[in-house]
Parts: sequence; structure tokens; C-alpha cells
Amino acid sequence: MKMVAGAVAAAAVMTTGSALAQQYPDRPIKVVVTTVPGPLDAFARAVVNQMSQRLKQPMVVENKPGAGGNVGTDFVAKAPADGYTLLFALDSTFTVNPSLYEKMPFDVNKDFAVIGVPVTYSQMLAVGPNVKANNLAEFLKLAKSSKMAYASGGNGSPSHLTMAAFLGTTGTEMVHVPYKGTGASVVDVMSGQVDSVFAVTSGIWPQAKAGKLKALAVSGSQRSASAPDVPTVAELGYPQFNATFAYVVAVPANTPKEIQHLLARELAAAMKTPEVMEFNRTADYAATDLNPEASAAWLRDTRKRWNQVVVQAKITN
Repeated sequence: MKMVAGAVAAAAVMTTGSALAQQYPDRPIKVVVTTVPGPLDAFARAVVNQMSQRLKQPMVVENKPGAGGNVGTDFVAKAPADGYTLLFALDSTFTVNPSLYEKMPFDVNKDFAVIGVPVTYSQMLAVGPNVKANNLAEFLKLAKSSKMAYASGGNGSPSHLTMAAFLGTTGTEMVHVPYKGTGASVVDVMSGQVDSVFAVTSGIWPQAKAGKLKALAVSGSQRSASAPDVPTVAELGYPQFNATFAYVVAVPANTPKEIQHLLARELAAAMKTPEVMEFNRTADYAATDLNPEASAAWLRDTRKRWNQVVVQAKITN
């Protein structure tokens, strides 16, 4: 009798999930962005604007920043698994925070269904206009012969992690100056308060073209489409170096599969619209075309890589 009752209950759950998926969406969808208004927020709004038009329902963005993305991500982890709460997060919440925080409020492996890793992006290394280095070799020579400092957008941020990986790869030591956000860190490098910074291309390149910064290298495996004359770190003698970040779209783990698949299809469709493609071009984001399974695998592999950097650099939150 217990087996029969269990089978009936399971069938009821499957039937309910299927019925929900057939009706979905029939009301507004909440989109949780884990940062303050900025690059991720702008990307999320560009994408969900296209998704909303196709789904014929409003998609309402709510910013829930804090604890390196853990606050907003935890909110989604504990939300009803019905497809009406969607997460847009920095990949570092999934790939770095498990190594950075002694205790996480959620399990990145069990509490989410990954809808996609739609774009990746690199960081650009820049120095202030008065730093006596015009290329990467001169920068490293200067850093190894004098006490230099680098700014970051905060402890454990992509800019911090990229520089930590870079210093470990090149055998260089520098003083870390964390800021509450990458924007403030770039401003202080321009003013000469700090020597250098890794930041997203869109935050560096316009200032470099204006002569307010000197762009030395790109952290990813390929040159920036926005700044094709700036070489990669790998090209300049460190072929093993590759620091790439991404955005993650996810829902609570038990969201019906039909809804997960629908959201994945709509995300992929939104990424191919002229509006989002132009946004990505301007922001220097590279679309990935990764499906949910490949996206989840990318996150797992990246988590292992960043764990090594966090441990070796002794980074703590």
C-alpha cells in the first residue's frame, strides 16, 4: 500500500508540474539581480526586456546585493520553485564564494537549476598615466623592483581574483587596495592614488583612449573586440594564463523541467536579438551559446580553477 501511495503521490506531483508548465507564465516574473545597478543589472534588463516581449508577461527586476552576491542568490534558492523567480548573478557567486566563505547559506550544486551562462567577459590591466610602464614587461619589471599597489572592486571580486591569479603566475608581489566597487578603484588609478587595476574593458578602454589610463593587457584567451590592439597576457609570455568571468541565469532546483527548458529557449532567443547583440558588443561580452548542461559543467570546472587561486593567494572574505 505504501508503494502504491508513493506512486500516486509522485504521479500527482508530475501532473501538477506539467499543468503548471502548460499555463506558464500567467503572471509577472520576478528577476533578482545580485548587484547594485551596474554592468550585470544593465545586461539583465536588456535580456529580460526581450524575454518579456516573447513570454507576454512583465519581468520585474529587483536588485538584492550583498555578501558577494550571496544575499540575492539565497533569496532565489528559497523562493517557490514555480518559474516565477529568476536569478541573474555573477558567476563568482557560484565559482568563488564556496571557497571564499567559510559557510554558505545555500548549496550551489543542489539548490539551483542553471538556465544558462549566456556571456563571458575578460578583465583589462591598466596603470595610471604617470606610471613609468608602457607595456606588460615594463610593468612587471617595475613591480618587482619597487613597492607597487593595485586596486580592486573588493575582496574576492573579479578584479581582485584576476590580479591574484596574475601575480601568482608571474611571481610578482603587490599591495592590494580593495574598494567598494570597481568604478571607484578605476578613478583612483586615474588620479594616481593607486598604481594599477584589472577591470572590465568597458570601464578601462574609454579612459585609455582619452589618455587617462594606459591599457597593458587583457586577461582572457582572446583579444577584446573593442580594443583589438591590446594583447592578452597569454600572448605576452604567459600562455597558461586565462582569467574569464561570466553571468549566470538560474532558478530554484525543483522548478519543473518544462519551465526550465522554456526559459532556456527564451534566454537563447533573447541573446540573438539585435538589441542584445548590440548591447554585448558595446559591453565587450562574448556570447557563449552554452545550453543548461554545458553551462553547469562550465561552472563546475571554473569553481575548481578559482579554488586553487583563492587557496594559493590566501584570499578570505
